[in-house]
Amino acid sequence: MSRRRSDPAAQLAAIEALVCRDIGRNTQKLIEANRGGLASAAISLASATSVGLITGFAVPQGGKAAPETDGPVGAALLAAALVACGVPSRIAVDSPCGAAVRTAAAAAGGGVPIDEVAVDDADSVATCVEVWRKVGVSHALAIERCGRSADGRPRNMRGIDVSPWTAPLDDLFLGGNWVRIAVGDGGNEIGMGKLPFGLIAESVPMGAEIASVTGCNHLVVAGVSNWGAYGLMASLAVLRPDWAPVVRDYLTAALDRSVTQTMVNEAGAIDGVTGRHEATVDGLAAEVHAKLIEDLRRIACAQGAD
Repeated sequence: MSRRRSDPAAQLAAIEALVCRDIGRNTQKLIEANRGGLASAAISLASATSVGLITGFAVPQGGKAAPETDGPVGAALLAAALVACGVPSRIAVDSPCGAAVRTAAAAAGGGVPIDEVAVDDADSVATCVEVWRKVGVSHALAIERCGRSADGRPRNMRGIDVSPWTAPLDDLFLGGNWVRIAVGDGGNEIGMGKLPFGLIAESVPMGAEIASVTGCNHLVVAGVSNWGAYGLMASLAVLRPDWAPVVRDYLTAALDRSVTQTMVNEAGAIDGVTGRHEATVDGLAAEVHAKLIEDLRRIACAQGAD
């Protein structure tokens, strides 16, 4: 007979230990400075009445840009799980990553509205803010979304200005009286402004140039941003036992792999680290993500359960 862990605090700590670990980006100091961040984010999210997610990171390639696989997959699965648990959720994205997010949301199960904004149209961002206010969003959640750096421009990990393909969705994140949660893995994402600027500058390559200055209430510094979304899902299963069976349906390696592959095949998504058109995330094979997800399921749910 399987046995459920009885100490939620220990479970949340174990989930964070799996999700929040440096996989080679020199982010260990950021992770240590933010210890407990995943638990505090999950505790807040467990009381959400309506969630607005922001994701989509465009990777420049020869004068154009392609959406990366990290971010939309995790956002889509988390949003679908929340909707299935009775929490209305929607995802905002800009046009360069719009098709990828729509495809991911559909592959995750559908039922999640997509708010797409144009890169060079500030009015469309303002309209999105009003939509979120009107529907009563209680929590804004950014997952792997490039944020403004100190000079006001969004920059990728290579220091490249990606503003030609990046709408100012920081303004949406900051635009309402909602709780702000953010997930990132490199220091340049929305929400990383919660950490001391100097810490990112001294820890991450090109940190002073790329560090996001957009802060948040609760930050998750993950090894991979999709992992941050999965860590929140596992944590919600711990904190809300009434949600656990539903969340478990969306927290599976098979669904993660399927959504990623579909996004690559149908929306031209690429691995943001390798730059290749393949169903990998941050240069890690599907088997790496699968093991993490199964470990999260074992912690969050009954030991030995499938």
